[in-house]
Amino acid sequence: MRAIDPAVGAIAAAAASCESLDTLADVVRGCVACAELASLRTSVVVGDFPATARLLLVGEGPGANEDVAGRPFVGKGGQLLDSLLAEAGLDRAHVAVANVVKCRPPGNRTPTPAEARRCTGWLDRQLALCAPSLVVTLGLSALRWASGSGIRLRDVRGVVREWRGTRLLPTYHPSAALRFGPAGEPMAMLRADLRTAAAELS
Repeated sequence: MRAIDPAVGAIAAAAASCESLDTLADVVRGCVACAELASLRTSVVVGDFPATARLLLVGEGPGANEDVAGRPFVGKGGQLLDSLLAEAGLDRAHVAVANVVKCRPPGNRTPTPAEARRCTGWLDRQLALCAPSLVVTLGLSALRWASGSGIRLRDVRGVVREWRGTRLLPTYHPSAALRFGPAGEPMAMLRADLRTAAAELS
């Protein structure tokens, strides 16, 4: 049995007390629940939440570029994401973007389950305050936040379903699209799924 982590409940309570995304952002920036990440970070990457957003994209965690800039998806993966959004007729300036964890894991490693659990309270509250019409999860870490473990991305990607009072569309992470190249399946699937997202919002 997994030991109870008191930080999980404390973060959920702190997040629930925030009545706006701006207030939440201020509180998140002071979080030190994950000692290793807090000690190594340059920025807490809270996310982008334009007031006009009807679409929320959720990725895994900040990389080196995001840690420096303090914004999600600004490196090569972000450039690809911006391009594919534009192809689908979606303007990044009107899309909310967040990550499962708000601080960069060392060496861009996958967040540990404990780190993801602690940060869930922040992301859940962002979801509630943003109230998007559609959530697109990018990659497996984001899918696990939305749907739990034991689900294979390839079994559910590209399928829109009702979820937490909104709709959910899982797809590949831009880093997978870059890793497999322009002719790889993740690129084709990510492109197709963002077009599906645009159609859902039209």
